[in-house]
Amino acid sequence: MPVAIRVIPCLDVDGGRVVKGVHFQNLRDAGDPVELAERYSREGADEITFLDVSASSDGRGTVREVVGRTAEQVFVPLTVGGGVRSVEDVDLLLRSGADKVSVNTAAIARPELIDEIAARFGSQVLVISVDARRGGETASGYEVTTHGGRRGTGLDAVRWVKESAERGVGEVLLNSMDADGTTAGFDLPMLRDVREVTTLPLIASGGAGTAEHFVAAAQAGANAVLAASVFHFGTVSIGEVKGALREAGFPVR
Repeated sequence: MPVAIRVIPCLDVDGGRVVKGVHFQNLRDAGDPVELAERYSREGADEITFLDVSASSDGRGTVREVVGRTAEQVFVPLTVGGGVRSVEDVDLLLRSGADKVSVNTAAIARPELIDEIAARFGSQVLVISVDARRGGETASGYEVTTHGGRRGTGLDAVRWVKESAERGVGEVLLNSMDADGTTAGFDLPMLRDVREVTTLPLIASGGAGTAEHFVAAAQAGANAVLAASVFHFGTVSIGEVKGALREAGFPVR
């Protein structure tokens, strides 16, 4: 049986509220994370991703209390990221109710963090979150960024995905910073280029605007499709996305 394409709403949390902007700028309030997570769970979300968007730039840990309250209300897998810097951070998040943990900035600064987390908890709990944009002096033409796309790292995004996979991550969350919040569609060339270097589950993120955009991402090799603003502001529903995927011949749950 082919594996079902997962549909994942993303809750970008800042100061205990869900926010959304374009290219991580001009953030708008989108509601309470626990209420939204509960609603998405009822509407058929396969998983929910919870990103503390200011934890890394503010130099603090993830808001575990909100994670705990969300986990109590929601019975689909919960992935949590933002401000994860150590094996201890992962341990605390898993104890708070997270099923998976996503790393980004800290793993770029110290790639051995991936090896340590995978060795302690197993690859299945670890997602590498890659915020990539076009440009930079990289062989692939895509550069890894940090701090909501505001800082370039000089790292080649395709090479970094490959290295992360070799170090033991279980899944790749690929977020196109050029497409983020634009609702103009996922970055399909970037998805295809990353798909070529890894067999790991690949989550497409950044740019969804219509149900058809999700289908295009699946056709480009994504195993899961993630979005925020289109779900938060009612542009498209989880049901509509699953309907479009099913119609295009993809299995969905």
